[in-house]
Amino acid sequence: MKITANKFVSVTYDLNVGEGEERELMERATPETPLSFIFGTGMMLPAFEDALKGLEVGGKFNFSINPADAYGEYNEDHLMDLPKNIFEVEGKFDADVIKEGNIVPMMDSNENRLNGSVMDVKEDVVVMDFNHPLAGETLHFSGEVLDVHDPTAEEIAKMTARSGCGCGCEDDCESGCSSDGCGCH
Repeated sequence: MKITANKFVSVTYDLNVGEGEERELMERATPETPLSFIFGTGMMLPAFEDALKGLEVGGKFNFSINPADAYGEYNEDHLMDLPKNIFEVEGKFDADVIKEGNIVPMMDSNENRLNGSVMDVKEDVVVMDFNHPLAGETLHFSGEVLDVHDPTAEEIAKMTARSGCGCGCEDDCESGCSSDGCGCH
């Protein structure tokens, strides 16, 4: 069976970023913990699905996705200085959570959910980066197709229960998916 719309797909892969010998392994899906999804339902990057379309079980793949077709270019405008007092819990700054390197779920003034990476904690402000962690990166995937079949009712239920959007945000994502099909907006 070939990978086509609405098929249940499981793959292994290595995701590397960078160029040439400077590539860095960012993520790995193994036979024990494969990436499983329903093809063509907006769960994955369209360019990722395009590269897998038509492959069968045992098919190997090796492709790259440029930033424009992945998570966009890195945008300096997505770096923000936020007042430190908005990170207070019961009047006290939450230093256990708000520290450099942590990813913090937040909500903008329109109640859109987003994740920010704490870049720096200064005296009066917290510097947050709201770019996707892979923004500006060319994604290099190599792997193998483990399974392709018509999804069972149980698999469909499991995929939709994993997230309110079916694409990786919290289970209670009332606002729906963003226009790129993944992540709450």
